[in-house]
Formats: sequence, C-alpha cells, structure tokens
Amino acid sequence: MSLQRQDHVVGDLKVAGHRRRGPGQAVVCVHGAGVSSRELLPLVDVLGERYDAWAIDLPGFGASGKPDRPLVLPALADVVAAWAERTGLERPCLLGVSYGCQVVVDVAVRHPETAAALVLAGPTVDPRGRSPWRLAAQWLRNAPGESPRMMPLNVADYRDAGPRTVLAAFGESIRDRVEDKLPLVTVPALVIRGGKDRMVPQAWAEEVTRLLPYGRLEVMDGLPHMTVYRDPRRVAAAVAGFLSEVAV
Repeated sequence: MSLQRQDHVVGDLKVAGHRRRGPGQAVVCVHGAGVSSRELLPLVDVLGERYDAWAIDLPGFGASGKPDRPLVLPALADVVAAWAERTGLERPCLLGVSYGCQVVVDVAVRHPETAAALVLAGPTVDPRGRSPWRLAAQWLRNAPGESPRMMPLNVADYRDAGPRTVLAAFGESIRDRVEDKLPLVTVPALVIRGGKDRMVPQAWAEEVTRLLPYGRLEVMDGLPHMTVYRDPRRVAAAVAGFLSEVAV
C-alpha cells in the first residue's frame, strides 16, 4: 500500500498526516525543528510494511495549518496528544526525531495515556551545548555527513514554515530542559544515535538512556544525526526489535 495523505482538525488547526497502513500497531513519527515530515516519509514507507505508520506535520510546518504565532513546545505536545485521540489511535508508539524527541517526551510526561512506547532518534538538546552558537556549530559539523538529497527538502521546509517559525522552534529546543522530564517517562523507550552524529554526543545519548526509567540505547555505526533518512530500513528494524521485546 502506498503512502496516503490524511488530515485532521485539532482545535482550529489542520494537522497534515501521511500514512502507510500496515497490519500492526500504530507508530507515529514526529519531525524536528524547522522542518516537516518530508524527511520521515521513507521511514514511514518501510515501517508501514509491518505497522500502521504515520508522520505528521506539526502546526506551522509542512502542510499543516499555520497558527497566528509559533506554538511553544508544550502546545505542540498538546496538539500531538489531541491528534492521536482525534484519529482514534490506541496508545501508539511515538517516534521523535531530533527536536521531535523533546515533543514526544513532553507528550509522554503530561499526557501519559497517549503513548505505549517512545523511540527517540537523535534526542536533543545536550545541556552542554545549550546555546544558539553551540547548536549552530554542531549542525555545521554534522551537515557534511548527511545525505545531499536532504538539502532540497530542508530548503522547502524552511520556506514553508518561514523564518519566524523556524527560529522559534530552535529557541524552544534550547530552552526545554528535557533532562528534567526523562525520569518521569513511564513507558519503555528506545534511544537511537548515529555513530557519526555531531549533534548528539555519545555521552549525552548514554545520559538520556540512563535518565529514562525503562530506556535502552542503540548506536548505529556510520550514520549521522538523521539516521531515519540515511538508513530508514535499519531504523525500522531497530524499532521492530524494540516493540517486539517490550510487547506493547
């Protein structure tokens, strides 16, 4: 089955979704700061061979509705929780990528009934790099390792969102103290780090895993920050192994 576009209205905002409906439980992918679900569609396509796989555009990004002002992180998390309820998904696995990890952690802490498990692929932000300049430097160091095919997708995403919304998302990622929330996550969580990820140091990935009450870490050698785009099949296999073990 090919990817299908399914939109829902949450509050007064359209939330655009892309779905490949497989036979298993729902896995919902949430994108990072400044971008949209474009980079997640290859992963959704692979996950959909086994799961009811989704990627959504957060409000302000991609094909979703544009609020009057950029939403803060808790508001984005509230939209994800309300969207899951609106679509009738029963305790999906939430898969966050980069800043999306911070969003799904906030969902899991403040809406614990929403998700049965989390996957945190490239979780940001390392507290030791919590400044715009350090984040920019990490991004520049990481960029050469990413697939060049991502560049036109990023350009389209930044154009669609606009500079105000893009900068607001990065600001939220820096201000959010995700390390204080991780110990409050009550569901199993898989942390994925690319072995060549310059935005998520190994020490921070290990700290994220340690802080999670039911966390486990998988390091994917040779991959950069966007593991989900560079090798979606490898990420999908890790997700499948994790979900089969935790039996959610």
